Order: sequence, then structure tokens, then C-alpha cells
Amino acid sequence: MHVVKDDIVEVMAGDDAGKTGKILVVFTGRHRVLVEGINYINKHVRPSQKNPQGGRVQKEAPVAASSVLVVCTNKNCAKHNRGVRTRSKREKGKPMARVCYKCGHVIAAAAEV
Repeated sequence: MHVVKDDIVEVMAGDDAGKTGKILVVFTGRHRVLVEGINYINKHVRPSQKNPQGGRVQKEAPVAASSVLVVCTNKNCAKHNRGVRTRSKREKGKPMARVCYKCGHVIAAAAEV
């Protein structure tokens, strides 16, 4: 996958196209991601002890991983703060890194920073 948990991504397709958010969960087997504040749905729930009233609950639904692009944080990049395609780059003695397709800036996950 080109995205990992805690990445800031921009949605490229669908009703929420152009919005950005942080990835909460990555579903690798289904090639989908759950993005904070994106793709809200209304789920109908029965009354229970946790929710005695029941009714409709608004929550985020997963979107296709192919519909999101990682946001480049490099200040000198032409696509600064926009979604960019990524490449993988391996330097000798270092692990594989994701880099911006346009400027070559290394994109680190928020967990690595």
C-alpha cells in the first residue's frame, strides 16, 4: 500500500474529493482506508443499554485506497499541501522510503516523526 496509518491524505474521487484528513485505519486485505472526517454515513442502531434512544448514528466509512494520495509536506514542492504520487526509494544501509514523485522529498509517516 502507498499509505500507512497516521498519514495525511487528500481524497481524489467521490463526494469528498479535495478534502484532506488523517488515516485512522488501513484495511490491507480490502484495499480500503478509514479517513478522519471523510465519507460519513448514517447507521441505524437499535435501542440498547449503551444507546437507549436508538436512531441514526453518523460515522465514517472506509474509502478505496486508490482514491487517496499522500500530502507532500515539502515547502519547495510545486504541489505543496496537495496530494502527490509516491515512489519507493532504497538507499544503501537504510530501509525503503516513500518519496514525492515531483520533488523527491522523503515522506515519513507521522508515527516515524
